[in-house]
Amino acid sequence: MYDAFPETRVNVAGGVAGYQAIQDQIRSNKSRVIVLECYPTVDEKELLEQLITPLEPDVIIQASEQFYPPKQVTTMVEDYLTDDRVFGVISHHQLQDFIDKERQQTLQEKIITALKSHQTIVIYGVGASLLHTADLLIYADLSRWEIQKRYQSGDYSNWQANNAGEDPLRMTKRGYFFEWRMADRFKQQWFASVDYFLDTHQPNQPVMLEASAYFEALKQVAARPFRLVPFFEPGIWGGEWLQETFQVGQDRPNLAWCFDGVPEENSIVLRTDKIRMEIPANNLVFFQPIALLGESVYYRFGKEFPIRFNYLDTVDGGNLSLQVHPLLAYIQETFDMSYTQDESYYIMEAKEGASVYLGVQNGTDKQDLVEALQYSFASGDRFPDERYIYQRSVKKHDHYSIPAGTIHSAGADTVVLEISATPNRFTFKLWDWERVGLDGLPRPVHINHGEPNLVISRDQDWVERELCNPFEVIAEHSHWKEERTGLHQTEFIETRRHTFTGKVLHQTHGSVNMLNLVEGEEAVIESLDNSFEPFIVHYGETFIIPACVKQYTIQPSGKSMDEQLMTIKAFVRDGAEQYHLTS
Repeated sequence: MYDAFPETRVNVAGGVAGYQAIQDQIRSNKSRVIVLECYPTVDEKELLEQLITPLEPDVIIQASEQFYPPKQVTTMVEDYLTDDRVFGVISHHQLQDFIDKERQQTLQEKIITALKSHQTIVIYGVGASLLHTADLLIYADLSRWEIQKRYQSGDYSNWQANNAGEDPLRMTKRGYFFEWRMADRFKQQWFASVDYFLDTHQPNQPVMLEASAYFEALKQVAARPFRLVPFFEPGIWGGEWLQETFQVGQDRPNLAWCFDGVPEENSIVLRTDKIRMEIPANNLVFFQPIALLGESVYYRFGKEFPIRFNYLDTVDGGNLSLQVHPLLAYIQETFDMSYTQDESYYIMEAKEGASVYLGVQNGTDKQDLVEALQYSFASGDRFPDERYIYQRSVKKHDHYSIPAGTIHSAGADTVVLEISATPNRFTFKLWDWERVGLDGLPRPVHINHGEPNLVISRDQDWVERELCNPFEVIAEHSHWKEERTGLHQTEFIETRRHTFTGKVLHQTHGSVNMLNLVEGEEAVIESLDNSFEPFIVHYGETFIIPACVKQYTIQPSGKSMDEQLMTIKAFVRDGAEQYHLTS
């Protein structure tokens, strides 16, 4: 059965849960200056009421008082945010850029006066570390998906923005292009100085762990297979397969997406003998990059996890929007991103008559296509997709490459495992089948961005030759077969499918591996040198193998013994060897 709340057990000591136990731990340190540094959208009001005030410090200072007011901050970053609901430009701001020196000086003088009087001080909030050196530094953290849920609730604002209740798309845009990147840079500057890490994902249920144990836990996770905590979202075109197959989201109208392989946004749950602690998966990328990603991947992409897996469910739902992803030069020049969103569709399920839209009809003229899209958008009339877009029937276990610049959409009655490069916000919708979103607002359409990225030569003939089921048998054995499949030769991700009834030896190829069990109920991943415990995965679960593992085996287990199973594996190609890799 699919595990919607996976945990990773780590062998570390310490950790406390609940505000009372955390207060007792802080008091035992007898520190005069306690700094509670926060990631944006951590509930600072809850921390003040439930943790700080009960400590009864002599002086309490909120770090936000040192920054320019919200209106001025927004003015400073408005060129990066743009007027668009979805797209901005990557900001390279530092948190220090927004300090009002006079305000900061006033607060620092207040701190100095208190210290001279031997008073105790608590400084809390985003940027608290900038006001004074801490005797005790606590970092309160949060994953990006939890932040987006808080935006959707209408109860939370972006950092230094009184915008609670604003369009969640605009709030997420501000987070993605501005504040999260700034906060991640600031987080990494201070991590070496942190004494405790505080998990604030669950309201009024904090968990705190000593820094030494926290970093040891990250080290252990980066040396073994693990899963991320998936999150599920309904959508206007959403289906029912995820709900029925994974037994999740039964209270939702549908489920359109499952994001179970996105370290930028997902969390990891650490389980010790004492505590259950949820942490942003991105912290593993920041602080164990070479062990996790592999040396060559790290030096190519930096502290970014370049592969993502997610589900698109349209069973008894509708078509995705017609869309295209930006070409490399366009995403670099327009959004200041270093690489683009190449991807592929692996078909997990397809009802009779299911299809994908991929490329254009032979003989399509680009200007005619764009004018037809523009007319349909302006008038609300139906776009005649059958005249311009190539539609192809699909079946379970098909695989379709979708390099950037290729117009595409998943049709109704399919379940797609989308395997793609990480830049995940750069989908230019061209037509959305005359729909509005679940919020009642028109879904954003970006023909202006899409038009310069449409590669019109990717017609039916080219698509059939280059993108449809490009399976190539690499090796076969009595109980397994390995095939290269999926992503196009222009893309940096290599995908392999293994079909097996017995044990299969895998190499990581010097890269982090991301896999999914696409056929079969249960499999076990094992170490060749007993460096990690056997790791069980179930049908449909995405899991990660760090590069430092180097070799591992996968074989059927439990109820799947002696049955035929299939996995799909993705890793970053070494360009010089991309056509000469072995399993």
